[in-house]
Amino acid sequence: MRELMIDFITSLDGYASGEGWPGWWGLEGPEYLAWLGEQPPVTYLMGANTYRVMSGFAGGEIPGVEPGSEEEASVDELTRAPKVVFSASIGEPLTWANTTLVRGDAVQAVRAMKAEGSGILSTLGSISLARSLLRAGIVDRFRVVMFPVITGATGAERIYDGYPDVALDMIDHRTFDGRIQLVEYRPRVLDAPPLAPTA
Repeated sequence: MRELMIDFITSLDGYASGEGWPGWWGLEGPEYLAWLGEQPPVTYLMGANTYRVMSGFAGGEIPGVEPGSEEEASVDELTRAPKVVFSASIGEPLTWANTTLVRGDAVQAVRAMKAEGSGILSTLGSISLARSLLRAGIVDRFRVVMFPVITGATGAERIYDGYPDVALDMIDHRTFDGRIQLVEYRPRVLDAPPLAPTA
């Protein structure tokens, strides 16, 4: 059975990006980049918006963006990896190599994918998709890499708005380059907070 992981890269205050900030908020370091290169192969899951942005990067179609060599290597690795995009609006044929389009219900499709074979399924960005998978109770690991910046004035894509209450049991943690913090949990969606009144 495959393992399903939600994997986010965030600012300390829970934003996925920030206006005027470079990739990784410009704070990636050698330890973090080496760790990225050591990750086992995964099949990436994403929604339409993430697909459009990432395939645009891969095809050099994002004007005004000059990726660094580390970002280019990361995009090249993503291009080689198997990917699944869930969308009713994207047309075929898909332009990004090794990508499969699924038009049906994402939760149902991911449940079926988990039951097939072995390996890791991992979200790539895709905040709404990750939220749906977590709500459905089918997520095995919830991993967040927090970069040491607060983007209260410029932050975009607030990650946790609209999420259910979730209990998190820590299974791993690590600090990279003396400043970047990884935390990894087993998530458990709660029906109600512990002190909620009972009927």
